[in-house]
Formats: sequence, C-alpha cells, structure tokens
Amino acid sequence: MTTFAPRTADEVTDAVRWALGAGEAFEVAGAGTKRALGRPVQAPHRLEVSGLSGIVSYEPSELVLTVLAGTPMQEIEAALAERSQCLAFEPPDYSALLGSARSAGTIGGVVAAGLSGPRRMKAGGARDHVLGMAAVSGRGEAFVAGGKVVKNVTGYDLPKLMTGSYGTLAVLTEITLKVLPAAEDVQTVIVRGLDARAAVRVMIDVLQLPLEVSGACHFPREQGEESTTAFRLEGFTPSVVFRLVELSRRLGTHGPVSALERDESAEFWRRVRDVQRFEARSDGAGAVPMVWRLSVPPAASADVLERIGHAISDARAFFDWGGGLLWVQAAAAAARDIRGALGDTGGHATLIRAPAEVRSNTEVFHPQAAPLAALSQRVKAQFDPTGLLNPGRMYAGC
Repeated sequence: MTTFAPRTADEVTDAVRWALGAGEAFEVAGAGTKRALGRPVQAPHRLEVSGLSGIVSYEPSELVLTVLAGTPMQEIEAALAERSQCLAFEPPDYSALLGSARSAGTIGGVVAAGLSGPRRMKAGGARDHVLGMAAVSGRGEAFVAGGKVVKNVTGYDLPKLMTGSYGTLAVLTEITLKVLPAAEDVQTVIVRGLDARAAVRVMIDVLQLPLEVSGACHFPREQGEESTTAFRLEGFTPSVVFRLVELSRRLGTHGPVSALERDESAEFWRRVRDVQRFEARSDGAGAVPMVWRLSVPPAASADVLERIGHAISDARAFFDWGGGLLWVQAAAAAARDIRGALGDTGGHATLIRAPAEVRSNTEVFHPQAAPLAALSQRVKAQFDPTGLLNPGRMYAGC
C-alpha cells in the first residue's frame, strides 16, 4: 500500500485528482485509530491527512473553533480547557474499545465517524455542533460548506451530510465547530439494585423532570456486582447541589442512593463515554469478543436486551442515553440474533468491534430500506462517482 501524506488542502486535492486519473482508490485516514470501525477498506493507496494539523482560529467569545482535520483531539481539548470551554457532544475515545493507540485520534476522525458521548441526549450529536467545513470530493473538487456562525441556512446542510459518512463522500480538510462553556461543577447520583426493566422506567421518568440531567446510564448486575443506575448533573455549583438533593430524594424510593463528587464523576462518565467496560481484552483462546451498538426507543430497550439474553448466552450489556443506546458484548454475536432482537422497534444495530474477516462478511451498519439505499447511492454518485474514497467502508460496493 502506497501512503500519501499531504500537508495542505491543495495537496489533498492534487492527490485525489491523481487517483481520479489513475483510476485507483484511497483508504482515507487520519491517525488511523478508527480503522477498525466499519468494513475493511480494500484500496491500493492510503491518503493520510494527519499532516493537516493545527488550530486555524479560535474565538472563545463567539464560541467558535476552526481546526484542520488532522488536529489531535488532545490538542483541541487542551486549548478549550484553558478557556473553560468544551465540545458539548463529548467526543469519545475508543482506543480501549478498539485496542488502538490511546488518545491519538483526530477531530477529522471524530466528525467522519459521527461519534458522540453520553451528553448527546441533552446537547445533541456531533453533526449538531459542526458549523462548517472544507473538503475535497471524490471528483477532485475542493468545496466549502456552512460557515462560522451558529445559524446558517444558506443552501444544503452539507456539514450534516458529511458527518458520519466515514470518508466515503469527501476528504475533510478543515472543520468549524460550535463550542460551549464547560460546567463549573459535575456530580452524579447513583441508585443501586435496579433490574434492567426498572432502571429504564426510572431513567425515562427522571429525564422528564426539570432537573437538566446530562447523562443517564445503567449497568446491569454481573459477576456478583450490584447493578448501578447513574444520573449526571452539571452546571453552576449551587444549582447542581440543589438538583442533587432533589434527585436523591426522588430516587430514594427505588433503592440505596449515593453520590459521586466532581473528580469521581468526571472519571465515571469518561469510562462510560469511552465504553471502557468492554475494553479490548482477549479471552482464554486469544479472541476478542464482538461489540454491537444498538440505538432503540428507550421504552423498548429492556425488551430488546431480554431477547438478546435469550439468543446469546454470554451477552454482556449496558445502557446509555437514558436507555436509548444499548452496548452489547458477546464472543460470537451473529447479526441475525442482534438485529432480530430489535423486532419492530424501529431501532438499528451497528457492529463496532469484530475481526476484519467478520466485518468483511457482515452488514456492519444496519441494512437500509430500498428507498434509503437508493438515495444513498445517488448521494455517493454526486460526490464520489468512481468510488475512490474508502470503497466498501460502509456498505459493500458503496
């Protein structure tokens, strides 16, 4: 595999135009920490954009940050922390989950994969925080979409289209993001002993209260550990303390209640965000268990988990997003069992971790209905008609 490592957006354009003329495809990557997400890409060349790195502009008073796509997340988070600001969609670090280099990911990878953490249910996902971007399509055409203002309604919303497209439509070169003030304080209320069905009901009820909960997750009981249902409260300290007391009082009727203060809370939710419960560790035979991510209506999530438990004896799981996100780990979780458990909920399941040979022969992303698949093909044809960029990364032949 030949690696191209452009240092400027113009060099990216030149590389794509060369590939277009040669009729040879690229695997598009930043630091490569997310190569295990999606289907394996079969391409003779690699376009590595980690050289496009650095903060282009940062206007804390305007809550706007513009960076090159290869900028490491560590650099971005450090710059924001100096001004007590953050990316509110809470980008996760899946290095422990995928067994990649710790904290080596780039902002381009986060946006291309559309990754969001536990705060998504309150603050929105990655695509809701991308204001604009510059990119190069598979036609070899550089384009700019969106802008540096929060409200931008001119033309199509290409930043939302590109976010989560896994580099199959265009190569991102520059990204403008909305940032927000970081919380002055964060505390977590924990109630123990709930089964999955009761925990989901409690999470749904709590999220309907005017307590501004910014995280709600549930870890079922396993290996003698008591189940844990957790709720995060963020904001100014007096407000957090008031809400903590009120939430603790309400949850006290469901089981033993305790609280985590700022540092403990930050560490707890970092582990939830990064799915560290399912860290990539091999079993006795040297195999790493598969991991699926299911998006389901919260009210149906306990039923889905129950069906998975009946079909897969060694399944482990936990809930995030107030029951709307279900993470499942199992040694050999077949797609038919996982997706079959969704029933008629309207949910979808994505294979997040599996060996390359499994990902090559499995629908990693949830199969699309025929009209949606046709629309996806038309979009692909507009941006990358010859299939130069990450061919097959999301769906076979696309």
